[in-house]
Amino acid sequence: MTTKTPRASQAVIRLERRYEAAVEDLWYLWTTKEGFESWWGPEGFRVEVRKLDLRVGGGLEYDMIAVAPEQIEFLRKANMPAAHGTHGTFAQIAPFERLEIIHMIDFIPGMRPYENRTRVEFFPEGNSVRMVITVDEHHDEQWTRLATMGWESQLTKLPAALAARK
Repeated sequence: MTTKTPRASQAVIRLERRYEAAVEDLWYLWTTKEGFESWWGPEGFRVEVRKLDLRVGGGLEYDMIAVAPEQIEFLRKANMPAAHGTHGTFAQIAPFERLEIIHMIDFIPGMRPYENRTRVEFFPEGNSVRMVITVDEHHDEQWTRLATMGWESQLTKLPAALAARK
């Protein structure tokens, strides 16, 4: 389920999923180099983590790399490179409960860099975990729509990444 809801001064994208997994396994996928690389990025992309310093104020740096021909072509038409460095900062860490990352959006041609916050909350429920992700909207409707599509896509990779942990 995905919804876009207003917040005090800025709307957010809200995604909620339930996974048959231990909260420790989901946490691992969000907070380790190997875990992050196993699922992050929409279909047609992969990431290479250069830095993951899991502490408040710690950095997250990775390369987002298009690997599917249709993604490469989309980026070419948008006058964007097929790979770009991405960086953020861990703003909040409550192990197995909550994580917040502030990404710097500085790769959009002609757009001044801006911060974009991602919050993820984990709610263990029996043999499963309900995961709720909220993401700030982007600078315009098109980029917010693209970001939502990207999140929807990348979340489809989580079940395989969780299965690989078993």
